[in-house]
Amino acid sequence: MAEIRDTVILGSGCAGLTAALYTARAGMKPLVLEGHEPGGQLSITTLVENFPGWPEGIQGPELIENMKKQAARFGATYQHAVVSRVEVDAHPIRLHTSIGEIHTRTLIVASGASARWLGLPSEQALIGHGVSSCATCDGFFFRDKEIAVVGGGDSAMEEAIFLSRFASKVTLLHRRDAFRASKIMLERAMAHPKIEFRSNTVVEEVLGVDEKEVKGLRLRDVRTGERDVLNVSGMFLGIGHEPNTKMLTGEIDLDDEGYIKTTNHVFTTRNGVVVPGVFACGDVQDRRYRQAITAAGSGCMAALEVEKYLEERGR
Repeated sequence: MAEIRDTVILGSGCAGLTAALYTARAGMKPLVLEGHEPGGQLSITTLVENFPGWPEGIQGPELIENMKKQAARFGATYQHAVVSRVEVDAHPIRLHTSIGEIHTRTLIVASGASARWLGLPSEQALIGHGVSSCATCDGFFFRDKEIAVVGGGDSAMEEAIFLSRFASKVTLLHRRDAFRASKIMLERAMAHPKIEFRSNTVVEEVLGVDEKEVKGLRLRDVRTGERDVLNVSGMFLGIGHEPNTKMLTGEIDLDDEGYIKTTNHVFTTRNGVVVPGVFACGDVQDRRYRQAITAAGSGCMAALEVEKYLEERGR
């Protein structure tokens, strides 16, 4: 018979590792399944300056490694595994993974949300070196510099408006001539003196790979085919995030974009009814803030609810 664990945590970003720390200190010996992107989005972030306790900032991968070690000290264990399906109605809960079936009394889903990228080799090479998907994380580094934002929805407008606090100029690039953004957000961005719009335009290459910093963008007009170079020091992606919840489809309630619906912050539901023993935290259920510190806070909340849930059942 397979071992039945007290708790399993899906994801090893700030939310998952904070949940691991709290459940480990409570003696639950949590198993953390690291998934496709061990460490989450912080693992591809350079300097983190907005996480409390680090006055000089800390590198994203170092912060994640410190959190892993801290939870491991109290008994958390880690496994590289990808979850293909979860059976929340089973008792115990069953996880179908790349390393076999895992049984657990409780489950904390902290699988995060992956930023959508353009998929250019030059873009991927410069993530953390002038290419970013988080304006609130990295905007400060572009004070008095010219930057570009890619996208045409509310996310792009919000990023552009926020970045205008720091940048000397923001060029918003959109591949179509019509925008998906709401009327009020579009008007607000268009009225801003620091924001310039270029529609029917796609990025073909991010320049500066050899120098390891963004030196400009090679652009193409999709109507005429004409190419030119936009001289900017940074490129921000404002084309949204994709929550990592495919393995939960049909098992718990998700919104129209795939984010987990929660009640009282971390309780998951199915057809509006709370699912016993299944909790969610971090970016997988947070489409508004998406910060390391808010993810960590919700990871703490999920862990405390797991502890309470098990105590009530005599564990």
